[in-house]
Amino acid sequence: MPIGIITGSGTADLPDFADAETVTLQTPFGPGAVTRGTYAGADALHVARHGAGHARLSSQVSHRANIWALRELGATAVIGCTVCGAVDPGLQLGALVVFDDLHFISNRLPDGSLCTFFTEPGDPARGHWILNGGPFSDGVRRELLAATVRTGHAAQDGGTYGHVDGPRFNTPTEIAQLASCGVAAVSQTGGPEAVLCGELEIPFALIGFVTDYANGVAPAAPTPVAKLVELLDRSATVFADVLGGALEPLARAERAAAGIVYRIEPA
Repeated sequence: MPIGIITGSGTADLPDFADAETVTLQTPFGPGAVTRGTYAGADALHVARHGAGHARLSSQVSHRANIWALRELGATAVIGCTVCGAVDPGLQLGALVVFDDLHFISNRLPDGSLCTFFTEPGDPARGHWILNGGPFSDGVRRELLAATVRTGHAAQDGGTYGHVDGPRFNTPTEIAQLASCGVAAVSQTGGPEAVLCGELEIPFALIGFVTDYANGVAPAAPTPVAKLVELLDRSATVFADVLGGALEPLARAERAAAGIVYRIEPA
């Protein structure tokens, strides 16, 4: 059964993705484009959330269509990859983080609507996603961490991912508020992906690559554009290595979705 991969800025394509076929599914939430094939010996489904040439900014990503399409094509687990800005000043540029918690207070999609698939009263699939711990699958996290060690790209085990709304970046005050909540790093796409996979009970984990320091975190000048571009290019290689080391073991491993979905039967 295939593993889903979602990549973002800097990683529109995965090298050595074999037998690639791009399909566009018509979902209840619009079209979802997925490339299916084989990656590192495992059946895989790849969504490039921003599209070729980074056509879609974070405010234009169709999260519900993407996750629904992965589910329809049989994804048994999903790995999200994101470049991110460090809120924790102890994180180094180029560091990897396999997140274990989520700060996503708004729980909103880019269009401002609530982040959920189920909006109709009485829909038997509606429910509460109840978390008995973090929002990321322990089994998927374990395989990601093991893959970072095997591939020589060791990652920080744990850290709170902060979802922020784009397309603008955050002010120093906003970042300071997130830091006070214990957020390690931020980007603009991981929150909806985690929640929507949770609603569909798909095991999901998120790995981040630090490309810059969030506004006000580092006392020095902002990360130069040339350095940011260099790190974006490097992130594509690092993500490809880690995914290559994770997919085949993950396809064989036991993993479960985070939490439970409590569905209330209509009276």
